[in-house]
Amino acid sequence: MRLVLDTNVIVAAFRSRNGASNLLLRFADQGLVTPLCSTALFLEYEAVLSREETRAATGHTLEDVEAVMGALAAIAEGVDISFRTRPMLADAADEMVLEAALNGQADAIVTHNVKDFGPAKTLGMTIATPGEIVRRLDA
Repeated sequence: MRLVLDTNVIVAAFRSRNGASNLLLRFADQGLVTPLCSTALFLEYEAVLSREETRAATGHTLEDVEAVMGALAAIAEGVDISFRTRPMLADAADEMVLEAALNGQADAIVTHNVKDFGPAKTLGMTIATPGEIVRRLDA
């Protein structure tokens, strides 16, 4: 299953080792799912995880962030972006996620903010929470 993970999923994976977001990253490490990522999205993951307030909330160091980003870079499939849509979402960062999904032919965008991606459904894009994807994979 080819997935684009919203930044909030990556942060949630850092916050809890027991949650569905973390499980998705473990599934990716095992080759059960393929995370898709553009350069811009990867840099956003890194920037958000490196923020002092994020690290304070998760208990991770910059070295931890660097290690996880290195591991993610090793397993993610890079997506080149050619803009296929006009802005249709309220948040520019969400547009970046949508473009990675469209250009990478993702099976789904995985996010904790499903409502924010509602307009993307008109393009045939599946929007799901980490828990929904984990349940699909366990079925």
